Amino acid sequence: MILKFNLKRLIISLIIPLAVGGLSAFITRGDMDIYETVERPPLSPPGAVFPIVWTVLYIFMGISLYLIWNSGDIYADKNGAFMLFGIQLFLNFIWSPVFFSARQFLPAFVILLALFASVIAMILKFNKISRPAALLQIPYIIWLAAAGYLNIGVYLLNK
Repeated sequence: MILKFNLKRLIISLIIPLAVGGLSAFITRGDMDIYETVERPPLSPPGAVFPIVWTVLYIFMGISLYLIWNSGDIYADKNGAFMLFGIQLFLNFIWSPVFFSARQFLPAFVILLALFASVIAMILKFNKISRPAALLQIPYIIWLAAAGYLNIGVYLLNK
């Protein structure tokens, strides 16, 4: 089934993750310098990489959300997909203040594990509704695996 493009839905779908990511960055803006001062594991990227990658990932999240929302499948569990999207976005939001502002590296890692699991669940749910929406989340899950390595590395090297 070919669906009509819906600009309003696309804009809303893009604004949601970008706004949440922007708010999280705003809250932790003065605390992100900790990344440059802590011991980091090998292969840690420079701090300048993070805002670029996260912006791209938030855009992919928004496009995926749009594809789910605009899907014409009346039998699809869109509410379940939206719930999983919301859960992962909330966990994504709280990770930064816990890691950067509170400097609670181990609790941040636990949040990251929950985030990883929620994104896997979201990908599986999205795949039942829109394969492209699910595939757009593959870079996100890869980045979260790298973030997990960095997070546990920072914890172990700085405890």
